Amino acid sequence: MNQQYPSQLLERAINEFSKLPGIGRKTALRLVLHLLRQDVDAVDQFGSAIVTLKREVKYCKVCHNISDTDTCQICANPSRDNSTICVVENIRDVMVVEGTQQFRGLYHVLGGVISPMDGIGPNDLQIESLVERVKKGDVQEVIFALSTTMEGDTTNFYIYRKLEKLPVKLSVLARGVSIGDELEYTDEVTLGRSIVNRTPFTGSV
Repeated sequence: MNQQYPSQLLERAINEFSKLPGIGRKTALRLVLHLLRQDVDAVDQFGSAIVTLKREVKYCKVCHNISDTDTCQICANPSRDNSTICVVENIRDVMVVEGTQQFRGLYHVLGGVISPMDGIGPNDLQIESLVERVKKGDVQEVIFALSTTMEGDTTNFYIYRKLEKLPVKLSVLARGVSIGDELEYTDEVTLGRSIVNRTPFTGSV
């Protein structure tokens, strides 16, 4: 039986919070009640931050990471090594790799991996823009840092076929990252070692 709430406004707020990933109705209720205990200014700031994020956040025109400006801080940083690109699935993975402090190159965010079961093909990802970056000639190495899943390996191979005839070194993370692991759940030490000890990518795992 559905739980009865004393207020339709409360129920509406709970319904919205429970749409977030990993948030069930009990957690949504706890969050909404927490907000109710805050003063109006604090809740206004919370709501404003979410709305402003959605309306004003940009995607870097170079690597497709999220940014406050047209070019993200990493791509705009002159101290970064622009000859090396680390290819990742999503924005979370950029944050994970940055947390290792073992990589000083640039990134390329694909926006997902090839997954026919989910209706995601190569044209749905930022693959062509990666090829164009490499074709400009400044890139000497591309590191595949996708999750070690079947979808990640399929995407690696597809990009490899796109880049294999270009004068660029293709590498993959050392298998300190276990088969089937999502990058964001790998500890920073293991991931850092996998970056440092990366190996040539030959089109197979």
